Amino acid sequence: MQFPLLRCTVCAVAGLTLTGFCAGTKTEPLPLTGQTFIHDPSSIVKENGRYYVFGTGRGVLSKSSPDLVHWTNGPAVFNQMPAWTFDAVPDFRGCWAPDVVRVGDRFYLYYCISTWGKQLSAIALATNRTLDNSSTNFHWTDCGPVIQSTNGSAFNTIDPSVMLDADGKLWMTFGSYWTGIYLIQLDPQTGLRPETNISPQRLAWNHSNNSIEASCLTRHGEFYFLFVNWGQCCRGTNSTYEVRVGRSPKITGPYLDRDGKDLGDSGGSMFLESTGSFIGPGHIGILNDGGTNWFSYHYYDANTEGRSRLAVGPLEWSDDGWPGAKKLK
Repeated sequence: MQFPLLRCTVCAVAGLTLTGFCAGTKTEPLPLTGQTFIHDPSSIVKENGRYYVFGTGRGVLSKSSPDLVHWTNGPAVFNQMPAWTFDAVPDFRGCWAPDVVRVGDRFYLYYCISTWGKQLSAIALATNRTLDNSSTNFHWTDCGPVIQSTNGSAFNTIDPSVMLDADGKLWMTFGSYWTGIYLIQLDPQTGLRPETNISPQRLAWNHSNNSIEASCLTRHGEFYFLFVNWGQCCRGTNSTYEVRVGRSPKITGPYLDRDGKDLGDSGGSMFLESTGSFIGPGHIGILNDGGTNWFSYHYYDANTEGRSRLAVGPLEWSDDGWPGAKKLK
């Protein structure tokens, strides 16, 4: 089986492109088993030795795993959607592109409601004390919208990526098409926007055709990293998603690629793209598990007529501080 192209950081500096190899060794995702079909997976989070991921679907879909390899379906976050969602976006049919982060003793889950190709959208928050649905404390509480967009807004409020910084500040990137990817600061005590929060700040934009979305914000060492998707999703094996990345010493940017080009001006170094039966990889998430870095994503599986699957692979950082693939042992 072939796996998505991963640009080895060492080879990229040397001007080489190695499909499925890094420094002469094959780099592959983990051999996942079980119920692995998912679209727009969140970052993976861990609680009490178990891993959880959330995805697009009715009421926000969930899966869990004891080992990052074997996955089973869990309950939806909502059996019945909150009433406000139907007023905000009357025609929505399912929740899109969630993300989840642990802040103190609570899990903040951000989810989207929208309709295809329109700006009438919202990113909302639900909280829980635990992700273990067998626990007596398991209960999702909806906190309503965090940020909304309407026709004519500069941005589209879908595809959140949330990061809790080392200094305790909570940040979220979001955006799909229109004028790109934006950043806002959140209140870690509530998970919502502070009343004094400034307007969203644009971090990335694909000027050529506006096809940019599915951002992921993370920090490594002295740099913040912004992963973004270019291309088209949701077309099975005709999807053209690819993942690009830039970095900045400040969370507010500017984010520059390896060549020094600003992501706000169509910059972005290639990180992950289609190869073989792995089509249109996207929706990167980062997990730091006991000092080991992993990245998750979905891809359209040519072996299952283009259904969207979860993939998880190890991540390492080059000596000059760029993310790349790590060989599985």
